[in-house]
Amino acid sequence: VQLQASGGGLVQAGGSLRLSCAASGRAFSSYAMGWFRQAPGKEREFVGAISWSGGNTFYADSVKGRFAISRDNAKNSVYLQMNSLKPEDTAVYFCAAGLHRSWYIPKIKLSSEYDYWGQGTQVTVSS
Repeated sequence: VQLQASGGGLVQAGGSLRLSCAASGRAFSSYAMGWFRQAPGKEREFVGAISWSGGNTFYADSVKGRFAISRDNAKNSVYLQMNSLKPEDTAVYFCAAGLHRSWYIPKIKLSSEYDYWGQGTQVTVSS
């Protein structure tokens, strides 16, 4: 699976952005998809994830209620809708695909549980 993230940019605090992640490969619908982000000088952190069917989602506390993940398996795509953006959301955002056998929260938050990664897209939120 190859992943291509897009949709990043510069936005003012309080604004919105929608990131997209396009996947190539026949087995996209078998993968749970995660979004991670990495700010300068910080470790990569979990943002949220969606199960292979789209029936389950989970978010980091820092984005809960502001961000929403969705997917369209027919289009081999996953999306991250980001609302009420804050300067602390500034980071490079990565999408990732993982073959998770079950929806187990402690594992889906771990970057090591994902097998494929996109190249990242920069999101900058100005104050």
